[in-house]
Amino acid sequence: MMRITTEGLDRVLAKARHDSVEFPVFLANHAPMALIALDRLGASSDRLASWYDAYRDKNSLVPPPPPVAALTEETWRGALGDRSRETDYRDFFTAEVRRMGLSFAVSQYLPTLVSGVAASALHPLMRLAYATLMNDADEAGVALGYWATTYLPLPAPGRHAATTDDPAAVLAMVERIEGTRDYQVAADLAWHHIRHVGRLAGFAPLIDRLAFTADTPRRMAAAALALFAGTMDVSALHSVTGLHWVRLVAPNLADREPLYRAFWQVIAALVPYIGFPRLPGPEELAAMRAEPAPPWEDIKLAAIASDDEHDASLVYSAWLEEKQWRDSLYRVVAARRVGLV
Repeated sequence: MMRITTEGLDRVLAKARHDSVEFPVFLANHAPMALIALDRLGASSDRLASWYDAYRDKNSLVPPPPPVAALTEETWRGALGDRSRETDYRDFFTAEVRRMGLSFAVSQYLPTLVSGVAASALHPLMRLAYATLMNDADEAGVALGYWATTYLPLPAPGRHAATTDDPAAVLAMVERIEGTRDYQVAADLAWHHIRHVGRLAGFAPLIDRLAFTADTPRRMAAAALALFAGTMDVSALHSVTGLHWVRLVAPNLADREPLYRAFWQVIAALVPYIGFPRLPGPEELAAMRAEPAPPWEDIKLAAIASDDEHDASLVYSAWLEEKQWRDSLYRVVAARRVGLV
């Protein structure tokens, strides 16, 4: 597959790769991914450059840490989750992607990394998805390095019986897990909440509770859309955008089920953080779909004009997810997100 990009995007992404994948304290650096989304939505080269400059200055982006020691095929697993090894992981995976090719490198390394998809609250998945979209070896190397250095494992699958074929039912199960209503975390970061909930004894069976079928990705997308439409919460937003990212990455894998399972496990771990929301029912969703919403071109323009990284992300993913699943509610929630409804 040919690399798909534009000259203006190339220039600003080259600058953005000089920044660390996170900025203090342990917050995801959205700049490269937001820039790609903005470019795909139709932003000009000047807008990409000004958006990046504003985001860099507002968040005081920092460079990656100094290298510690080179990693190899034999040693790379030994430092998973160590943020001090960001540069080592970036260097290792960038070299591997260039050597093996993007798709083959992902197929070889991602099965080990899948269990840690909660890393940096799903943002390495986002960066890898957009790198795959563009067939960009350098972005893919940084994305895999980001995933490895922030790797956050949750309980492994394969130990418990499935009890439902409904992804929404799995989310509802979280409320009954002891400890999900009265815990505290050291910092109010999404990945801290994910990590804590993931360590609760009653959470471990959840990854297996869903009977996975060929229709599961569609049903996950419907549940994620209902979750976001009913809350407009930024963590719920990541359930919609995240399934778009999974769709982009999954074709590189011989077995896609583990990635979908691990992703949905992360969304389940976020349920307490979102506030144990009740998903709207069919009649409520139908009423939302009936809300007047402007055309996609107007929504895209609003996202391009916004300095909020989540606006570009949500609008871009919702635009493509509507094409995939034929659900007009994606346009309604995108218009809501950018203040047009």
